[in-house]
Amino acid sequence: MDNLLIILKICFWGIISFCLSILIFPLIIKFIELINARKKNLKLNAPIFQALHSKKSGTPTMGGILFWFVPIISILIINLLNYINSDFANWLNFLSRRETYLPLGFLVFGGLIGLIDDIIGLFFLKKNGLSIKEKLIVYFAFSIIITWWIVVKLGIRYLYIPFIGRIYVNIFIFSLFLIFYFIAVSFSANETDGLDGLLGGIAIIIIGTLTVISFINGNYNLVITSIIIISSLLLFLWFNVYPAKIFMGDTGSMAIGSYIAVVSLLEGVYFLLPLLAFIFVLESYSVIIQTISKKIFKKKVFISTPIHHHFEALNIPEPNIVFKFWLINLIGALIAFIIFILDKLV
Repeated sequence: MDNLLIILKICFWGIISFCLSILIFPLIIKFIELINARKKNLKLNAPIFQALHSKKSGTPTMGGILFWFVPIISILIINLLNYINSDFANWLNFLSRRETYLPLGFLVFGGLIGLIDDIIGLFFLKKNGLSIKEKLIVYFAFSIIITWWIVVKLGIRYLYIPFIGRIYVNIFIFSLFLIFYFIAVSFSANETDGLDGLLGGIAIIIIGTLTVISFINGNYNLVITSIIIISSLLLFLWFNVYPAKIFMGDTGSMAIGSYIAVVSLLEGVYFLLPLLAFIFVLESYSVIIQTISKKIFKKKVFISTPIHHHFEALNIPEPNIVFKFWLINLIGALIAFIIFILDKLV
């Protein structure tokens, strides 16, 4: 009976959050149009990027507000229901210090920082938003808070390696790992957001897999949180696939990247993320390789980076690139999930 109630609760929030997204997204779009928040291709010293994306200039952006606004509204609904029927509100409640405080907190923090980044890029014409260095500083500050929460609040001081188990390491080394991991995942998500529907589809695959892992691990409140985000992503993707009518902006990509990083850390599947988020790795490595090659050898390995722009420059149709990247990441996520299940069985 308990399992049935849990499944009913998860399904309830899936339906409610999708309906909320349908109601809220038109208001977000109206707000974006009201403030004239439209994409401007101000990427300096990037003539290839400018040529490829000039047609997208003027498209509304900052649609990623939806991803972190729907969970906030959901929490407000629970609080309002508490005055009407406290028992029902308690049953609906998915807030949990152990499971959801950290993921929800950094979903919103990431979204707000991304919103500031978007505003700078849109309304301060001499800047293209926060620089890479500035973003890395923000991610570093976030990672320090996350490291403190995991080590001090949750008391976790070990790495979990599939088929080996817990490996207790020096707290300094463990903290460095957490900091590096959070920055790498969050930054990679931001890099992946470059083609219509690309990050949205990949995020659904990654968060969907993490949702099943959370369910198997018994973290049902985290399952509900992920379901709420997936619902908003599904609706957003309807308007974001090629040709995109709206972009998520950094307010969406930074929120999603932060959420994926935190959830994968809490579920202990960080060593599976290179498979689970294979495209994230591919995108980041392409940027790193290009940067090193240009600095040392004064040559470019790719026509443009991240790598999705390289394929775009080869005149491969954008929907073709996006679909194949989705498929590649889906295969990686399935392999990661199989490894997770086998590890559970051993």
